[in-house]
Amino acid sequence: MGISVIRSLRFFSATLLFCLAFVSTASTETKPDHFRLPSVQHTPGGVAIIDLGEADAATPTATFNDIPVAVVKTNHGYRALVGIPLSAKPGWHTLKIQYTDGASALHEFEIESKDYPEQHITIQNKRQVNPNETDMVRIRKDRTSIANAKRYRHKTTLGLRFDVPAEGIQSSSFGSRRFFNKQARNPHGGMDIAAPEGTPIYAPADGYVIEAADYFFSGKCIFLGHGQGLQTFYAHMSKIDVQPGETVKRGQKIGEVGATGRVTGAHLHWSVGLNRTWVDPELFLLE
Repeated sequence: MGISVIRSLRFFSATLLFCLAFVSTASTETKPDHFRLPSVQHTPGGVAIIDLGEADAATPTATFNDIPVAVVKTNHGYRALVGIPLSAKPGWHTLKIQYTDGASALHEFEIESKDYPEQHITIQNKRQVNPNETDMVRIRKDRTSIANAKRYRHKTTLGLRFDVPAEGIQSSSFGSRRFFNKQARNPHGGMDIAAPEGTPIYAPADGYVIEAADYFFSGKCIFLGHGQGLQTFYAHMSKIDVQPGETVKRGQKIGEVGATGRVTGAHLHWSVGLNRTWVDPELFLLE
């Protein structure tokens, strides 16, 4: 299991009062499955759920690689939800806990290796593989915008489980090691759902619109926040029906499937993020 090494047994501070708001919301939620913890997978691209013990007078905040992680209060005490980057190396890793009374703790957990398949893709638009200098100016701006969106954290947890956001065929799995025109690129950070252009895309859970933009590689896209750094991302859309700052409800139409950005055909690229890293969406799906 490897979820031991506790150097302090105090729990946890009121620094994140939204944890208490989460408990209240979860206890009155008419659909409690929406607040079930995601499935555990201690591998790159997976999710580690760290048992922080029973609730005490203080409430915790936690960081992994110096990035805040989600901490939720359940009927069995506090749990930290840690998104494991695809770049993470197998072995022991440390979650840092801080308390409002000044106490701190370290929790160690083990990440196991996982082999993802290779995916070879041919892109007809050569600039989508080898951008020119003008393209790179836009791409650098896109990267800044994406990084800012991934940093955003809302205090209220709106849900922890998702519906599939569009009807279609899963055409590419999370984590695939990708080669575009025989050139290695970053692993696939989401789930691809092949569907005709114009197919509706629905919010998989309650959320708020962090960003709606048009990026060089991702095309028309949306970031939704679901609280405490849990996010979903939608790319290659043909139409966007929401604006930054809006709140959305589970099942609300947010846009339509398209073929914008770097694509070989119409589909939805759907990502799930925790603590600024993409993780396997399958771990969050309602059964």
